[in-house]
Amino acid sequence: MSKISAKKVVLAYSGGLDTSVILKWLEDEYQCEVVTFTADIGQGEEVEPARAKAQQYGIKEIYIEDLREEFVRDYVFPMFRANTIYEGEYLLGTSIARPLIAKRLVEIARETGADAISHGATGKGNDQVRFELGAYALNPDIKIIAPWREWDLSSRASLMAYAEKAGINVEQKRGTKSPYSMDANLLHISYEGDILEDPWNEAEDDMWRWSVSPEQAPDTAEYIVLSYEKGDVVAIDGEKMSPATVLEKLNKLGGKHGIGRSDIVENRYVGMKSRGCYETPGGTILLKAHRAMESLTLDREVAHLKDELMPRYASMIYNGYWWSPERSMMQQMIDASQHSVNGDVRLKLYKGNVIVAGRQSATDSLFDESIATFEDDAGAYNQKDAEGFIKLNALRLRIAGKRK
Repeated sequence: MSKISAKKVVLAYSGGLDTSVILKWLEDEYQCEVVTFTADIGQGEEVEPARAKAQQYGIKEIYIEDLREEFVRDYVFPMFRANTIYEGEYLLGTSIARPLIAKRLVEIARETGADAISHGATGKGNDQVRFELGAYALNPDIKIIAPWREWDLSSRASLMAYAEKAGINVEQKRGTKSPYSMDANLLHISYEGDILEDPWNEAEDDMWRWSVSPEQAPDTAEYIVLSYEKGDVVAIDGEKMSPATVLEKLNKLGGKHGIGRSDIVENRYVGMKSRGCYETPGGTILLKAHRAMESLTLDREVAHLKDELMPRYASMIYNGYWWSPERSMMQQMIDASQHSVNGDVRLKLYKGNVIVAGRQSATDSLFDESIATFEDDAGAYNQKDAEGFIKLNALRLRIAGKRK
């Protein structure tokens, strides 16, 4: 495929080794002007140093943006309304951040008159797909430069050599041992590479950044109450909080109690299996609590339909189709189901476990104690009616049984 031409490129820029090399490589290879974009989505690291680095390299247009509230409000919370989980284990922490970054890359390109965007995702992973599907959906004419699919810098050593030759300052050198590849935002932190490349190797305990091990968690359980409005948490223990603040608080509580660690071999969209470890303490709490709230307030068939559709919705997000018409259509259905998901869930956090201790809804509960009780229901339910119900549902089974 022939190389595109680009006069001005918006680069998703972290200030680390990879994107610093990409910045210089774009200038050298494409003879283009570079605009840098650095998003704070709760990765837990200072983003302002990226400004100083970009200025050091002569970049004139530098975007540093705090997107934490938008990230949780418009991406994480809508995803959790669907109880989304990929392949039964992965809470999609990396996947759900990519649509927001893709959106801002395209918007900044429009604002600055750039004709292309660029990212640091490799040609082996899912992120290249997520960034680029999102960008094309939002601007069909955008040009995209993916250096890892073009250059011959195939290792950390070659990146370091390029950086040294180009005069790029590299602050951390960790010897010959490859570090973990990590990605973090307000929802999770992920770890890949190094000893994790052998699925038989157990993750080293000092790898984990956000949580203590369940063995080291407090010996006393902690109770919390999450308050829901239309499927979203709006308060913790009665204290109103913004979406990002809710997730920050739950991450701290979950990490304190050893909640949210997972070790997964997943199926990437590009076709290979990949082993990764994830810490998602707040997300793990949110998933358990939301299902508990829905168990009280959702109609049976609505709840079951959501469960049937959820794996498809999860695959859309994992594979990069957040901005697709099918995801938008499904989101409208999911959001419509959440109008009655209001009330409180009481949880017990204890040594890696999230235990539902109670749930209530003053306005939308479908639980009727007078009908469900094992005591005298005062005629609210005629148990004799069950006989006809069973016989009608057994009719086809009895006919088939006679044939045998």
